[in-house]
Amino acid sequence: MQTVHPDITDEIKTLCRDFESAFAKGDAAGVAALYTQDGMLLPSGSDIVRGQDAIRQYWQGAMNAGMKECHLETIDVELLENTAIELGHFTLQGDGGRIMDEGKNMVVWKKESGEWKIQKDIWNSSSAY
Repeated sequence: MQTVHPDITDEIKTLCRDFESAFAKGDAAGVAALYTQDGMLLPSGSDIVRGQDAIRQYWQGAMNAGMKECHLETIDVELLENTAIELGHFTLQGDGGRIMDEGKNMVVWKKESGEWKIQKDIWNSSSAY
């Protein structure tokens, strides 16, 4: 059963487009700015990445490794006061649209200074290892 809240879902989808746009420009600082000051990444096979500067460095490393585009699809959003939980699907592409990874993700969004920002970002590849 989906718990979709149209207003917050549209806002989250817009922020996902901002993420995609910054990523496609190779703007790791722009991507990191979408996270809270104490935001966290929880990537597979890695330690927790904490704070905007570390998040910027992480995404810069991914871009330097050849990731050119990130496509995000919002599947479900659950709103809990000043927190929203998004379930989605991601695709990471390299040169020529080559798929480098894809899978599912869960993002905890939090209101920070009146704006929705990513508080916790976790994803898992659907590719077999």
